[in-house]
Amino acid sequence: MPVSAADLEAAIRAALPVAHVEVVDESSGCGDNYSVLIVSEAFEGKTTLARHRMVNELLKAQIAQIHAFTQKTLTPKQYSAQR
Repeated sequence: MPVSAADLEAAIRAALPVAHVEVVDESSGCGDNYSVLIVSEAFEGKTTLARHRMVNELLKAQIAQIHAFTQKTLTPKQYSAQR
């Protein structure tokens, strides 16, 4: 059964204190390729690599079921600066 955007968002929200989450199905609806933007205070003081490893570990079961997964991880301060 394919992973849905709602499944990914629920898993992220359950695992991290998030200020903002965007999950985009980039596979035209088949659920095989996702891009996510996660804004969380849990990323404070961590390198991009450490943040991505954290998310990959939290979503290990979901990522194993899809073809492609890209992520952007920001702190609330970084997100505010980009907007």
